[in-house]
Amino acid sequence: MTPFNSGLDLVIEQLTAQKRLLHRAPSAAPELLQKLLQTKPQHATTAPTAPTAPTAPTAPTVPSAANSFLTSGSKQERIEALRAIALPCTKCPQLVASRTQVVFGVGQLDADLMFVGEAPGEDEDLQGEPFVGKAGQLLTKMIQAMGLQRDDVYIANVVKCRPNMPPNTPGNRKPTSIEMATCLPYLLEQIDIVRPRVIVALGLTAVEGLIGETRPMNQLRGQWLHLLGTPLLPTYHPAYLLRNQATSEKRKVWEDLLMVMEKLAIPISEKQRNFFTR
Repeated sequence: MTPFNSGLDLVIEQLTAQKRLLHRAPSAAPELLQKLLQTKPQHATTAPTAPTAPTAPTAPTVPSAANSFLTSGSKQERIEALRAIALPCTKCPQLVASRTQVVFGVGQLDADLMFVGEAPGEDEDLQGEPFVGKAGQLLTKMIQAMGLQRDDVYIANVVKCRPNMPPNTPGNRKPTSIEMATCLPYLLEQIDIVRPRVIVALGLTAVEGLIGETRPMNQLRGQWLHLLGTPLLPTYHPAYLLRNQATSEKRKVWEDLLMVMEKLAIPISEKQRNFFTR
């Protein structure tokens, strides 16, 4: 395991605070977010040496008005205040160095349904919106199959920056547990603002980042879990369905979405109920 020196104490504090938060009321989310803003982790892998050039600050300067809107004001005011804090975030230097932009979140602030993925990919990093690549296009079709539109839901990721990759290496990597713990307060605040009735966790990494659960997805899907009192349903990530085109796998995800529709009292037609059956 890579040593983090002085940053280790912060990581332990964040993970401990995360566990406490998961058993408290949603209103506790701003408390952890404020704590995140006040700390300055140093994710060093070797002993610190004297800097040869000025380094960027690890925490953004946040206007006091933005801080006050985190716990008061309208949903729009709160989300914009949170966005103002998240977009210049420099808590993970390795991600800051490689990202194009922070991918905050998008959708209806009064949504009953919220989808959470793991982290932005290349397309999302370039466009600044979650789930806009091939997996995102499939997610949009899944939402439409439920009788909803993309604008009817809220979509976000556990980690707001694309995980860095080695130079000239294609694809994406899973965010580390430390990256997820560092970024989680932003997502918890989004959840507290939107107050969805149901959260769908897309992929095992999203489930791990949200509630620390690491069992295989085939043991998790189809079961209602909870986050801050909100029903949470794990299902396969759309990227999994792009890799595995079997009808049986598509049917599993659709069965999970039918559970969501039933939970939200969304009418289900006979045609919808029989999708992917032979």
